[in-house]
Amino acid sequence: MDELLCLLGDRGVIEVGGADATGFLQRLITNSVLNIPKGECRYAGLLTPQGKLLFDFFVVPLPEGPGAGYLIDCAGEQTVDLVKRLNLHKMRAKIAIEDKSKKFAVAAIFGGEVAAGIEGVFYRDTRGPGMGLRVIAPREALAKLDRAEASRYEAHRIAQGVPKGGVDFRYGDAFVHDVNLDLMNGVDFKKGCYVGQEVVARVHYRNSARKRIVKIHFDGPAPAPGTQITAGETTIGQVGSTAGVEGLAMMRLDRLEEARVAGVALKAADVAADVIVPG
Repeated sequence: MDELLCLLGDRGVIEVGGADATGFLQRLITNSVLNIPKGECRYAGLLTPQGKLLFDFFVVPLPEGPGAGYLIDCAGEQTVDLVKRLNLHKMRAKIAIEDKSKKFAVAAIFGGEVAAGIEGVFYRDTRGPGMGLRVIAPREALAKLDRAEASRYEAHRIAQGVPKGGVDFRYGDAFVHDVNLDLMNGVDFKKGCYVGQEVVARVHYRNSARKRIVKIHFDGPAPAPGTQITAGETTIGQVGSTAGVEGLAMMRLDRLEEARVAGVALKAADVAADVIVPG
């Protein structure tokens, strides 16, 4: 299959540079930024002290080599707030944090591994095995390329079971395990302390996650995002992103298991639904 390139107009780019950039991020976010191989990134989150997810993003080493700094591929609507939040944690660290979104844009490349004619920083999207590549490149250069409609990428993302903040969950209102950050290579459970780490570790080692985002298949047209999913009279989840008859949903795991044991069918706005819980 030929690769499809989709300009992700809802993404922003931040640069974090300076002598202390690596140590600064290492102490702050859910994943390790040490020894990132060439062509790779680290998907990670920045949490509240109570363990709720404020921001999720990709940390991409600059191609100049170790110590050169990082680019952060983040939700565009959160760029300003993320810069402010990083600066709050800066203290005396020798780093510079700058919003580069006017100069650089982000594109996703899926369906193939080769992207000819693009000069930029490439990295693998590690959230799912088939997510493909991403690239940060000058905004003007990406705008000139032939590209797929955003709906093609959204369908691809949903098929891979990858949730999107602001649609499948609300930032500041969900825990790491709720949104599968741990299952999408977004948490390093062996690294040192970071903001919110105690809560994440406790849920992980006790296997006590109560909710997860799951894949859902509808037996008919997908209901609107926000539609309640029920098992009989019991509400057990809520519809998020949809594409055709496929979608994602935030689901209470205990209530889902109770429905399965009882043999109760799931519905969303009178549309029958089946779910796949991520492993």
